[in-house]
Amino acid sequence: MNIRTQVKTHSHTATPFAATRIADNVLDLIGQTPMVRLPRYLDREDVNLVAKVEALNPGGSAKDRPARHMIERALADGRLQPGDTVVESSSGNMGIGLAQACAVHGLQFICVVDPNAQSQNVAIIRALGGQIELVDHAPDGDFLAARLDRVAKLLEEDSRRFWPNQYANLDNPESHELGTIAEIDAALGGQIDVLFVACSSTGTARGCRDYLRRMGRKTKVVAVDAMGSTLFNGTAGPRKISGMGAGRIPELAKGQEFDDLVRVSDVTCVAGCRRAVAREGLLVGGSGGGVLEAVRGMQDELAGLTVAAIIHDSGSRYLGTVFDPEWVERELGICEADVTALAGLAPADS
Repeated sequence: MNIRTQVKTHSHTATPFAATRIADNVLDLIGQTPMVRLPRYLDREDVNLVAKVEALNPGGSAKDRPARHMIERALADGRLQPGDTVVESSSGNMGIGLAQACAVHGLQFICVVDPNAQSQNVAIIRALGGQIELVDHAPDGDFLAARLDRVAKLLEEDSRRFWPNQYANLDNPESHELGTIAEIDAALGGQIDVLFVACSSTGTARGCRDYLRRMGRKTKVVAVDAMGSTLFNGTAGPRKISGMGAGRIPELAKGQEFDDLVRVSDVTCVAGCRRAVAREGLLVGGSGGGVLEAVRGMQDELAGLTVAAIIHDSGSRYLGTVFDPEWVERELGICEADVTALAGLAPADS
């Protein structure tokens, strides 16, 4: 039976379920996110594509993992004390994860953002009790540098302020080594042929690669980066999709190598997001669309293999950008009909 047209019916007969675990606090809900097969996304049926849905962490993204790990490690070794203030630069998801962790642990949080931050993410950080510091001017157009300068000044003003430094903190990749990839590996019985993962700080990709090497897996790790990113000897350029790429090389990324590298454009990310909805009913964020399109671009060489793709967050936080045709045409210069064509969809599918 053709997998693209196969329809299964399910009985409504009650079946017994294991008792639901009651978490001690919201941070205990982080991790053990579900995985789902995506049999319709690709153009061929002989690739076993499985997605790790990190949007189902309580803060809505994969960044919940390092946020919790960095804060709890700092509390454990005394770098942080209850009542202290955490300061971090973030475009959104890490800020949300840190605001959540700080609320649980009785810490104050200041998030330094720039005008490119998603307004919805900023609103969520505020709702979680975080204070927003907006850097609205960058002398050389390098907003990351401007944000880090503001972080440094905030730290100088108060000795009870702590910077997790997601860009250099080894607890970042370790959180994924202990959690994300270990969960994927267990779910697939160690049989992962290729892993696709988006990169910004490279924390996720680095942690996953280190786990797979330590376990002796033969898995090929494909780093997915943005066009216009400086990672992996790239050339800096304009980027509109957040969550992937870097304007300057983070400390964690220096000297890092992966088995393969795929660079995707902003428009490609948008097309992937549209295709994921049309083919799988899955609302993915911008980087997730890029990751899925990286898989599709390599699908012919993936025939017969099991492929895992990490989807960092949900498209629900990109409704005003990636999923807004007016924004896409204004900012990326491509009309909806051309996005639909790039996504390989008939107009009726979009």
